[in-house]
Amino acid sequence: MSESSQQSLENICILGATGSIGTSTLDVIRRHPDKYRVFALTAHRNLEQLKLQCQEFEPVYAVMPDPELAQELESFLTYNKLNTTVLHGADGLEFVASHERVDTIMAAIVGAAGLLPTLAAAEAGKKILLANKEALVMSGALFMDAVKSHGATLLPIDSEHNAIFQCLPEHFVQQGIQHCGIHNIVLTGSGGPFLHKDLSEFSSITPEEACAHPNWDMGRKISVDSATMMNKGLELIEACWLFDVMPQQIEVVLHPQSIIHSMVRYKDGSVLAQMGNPDMRTPIAHAMAFPERIDAGVAPLDFMEISQLTFDRPSKERYPCLSLASQAMEQGGNTPARLNAANEVAVEAFLNRSIAFTQIAEVIQQTLTSTEYAKALSLEAILAADEQAREFAQDLIQDMTIHS
Repeated sequence: MSESSQQSLENICILGATGSIGTSTLDVIRRHPDKYRVFALTAHRNLEQLKLQCQEFEPVYAVMPDPELAQELESFLTYNKLNTTVLHGADGLEFVASHERVDTIMAAIVGAAGLLPTLAAAEAGKKILLANKEALVMSGALFMDAVKSHGATLLPIDSEHNAIFQCLPEHFVQQGIQHCGIHNIVLTGSGGPFLHKDLSEFSSITPEEACAHPNWDMGRKISVDSATMMNKGLELIEACWLFDVMPQQIEVVLHPQSIIHSMVRYKDGSVLAQMGNPDMRTPIAHAMAFPERIDAGVAPLDFMEISQLTFDRPSKERYPCLSLASQAMEQGGNTPARLNAANEVAVEAFLNRSIAFTQIAEVIQQTLTSTEYAKALSLEAILAADEQAREFAQDLIQDMTIHS
């Protein structure tokens, strides 16, 4: 490829390249080498996958948080005569996310770890493809202010938020959703693998069962969040910030087939729904090429193969985490950050078999009750609330483990 052609390519930095969103993004890029260039790749601990990605895409930078893993990656790249520069730590993540040559950021780091680099991208005025919902859950007002004040572009990647975005009129960004004749937003969720499981059996659910999602191929943490519907709760909080609505303006509906990804109800009685096969490459390709459309490698939806589309209300007894998330958004301040922190700690403990599936919600609820509420006035205050909630949740889990 000529130098002029290289310069015309859109430079993309993928934060969380080895996860399901990151690998799906690379698949879309692979299909369009005339449009996109991988500028930087980052990974948490999946060194072997990152090695393969660097060999194929030859990014300018690669980042790993752990310095020893970064050193191992650098040795591998040097041995294979690849010119990728290796960085490590939080500073490395923020450096590539805000680099002057980067056009677009795929923010796909799972959990609170994705907040700082995604915020750095916003402050650098980048086009941000947001798959890391925690950036908005933890620091919604601060993050949205950074996007607006620095002229960044924010496009949602979660299939539900991307669907809502596609169902809204173009002028909603300038005029606000309240001036678009909208009645409410309908956020759909599959209900996870335990939609019909007897509640008496919930305490014996294993990590393997919780990670076996019926429709989507996701990482372990997000799969557990889907099983508890905390994932939907976090998406509710994210939707409030993305579309400037209150929790009461969002209706969560169970839709086990995952064909309708979300809907928007209008005041005239119309309902617009975005539909498609459950494949994250669709929202990724939509956001990457917006406002154009490109091939995502996703099979067309065959209506003759769809036997039925069903809907139901989520049960509070089956999905207490969904109610906890809605209450956290209504309370505001640092409560969503505390909710997210407690959930991350509790899910990790469940995956490590330290607590039962039903105790995830217990840990979150007790953490919210026992840790201190405050207004989220600064990033430092948010991070302090996050740390306080994690410490409390960890102590609570240790106590649960001792007395089990």
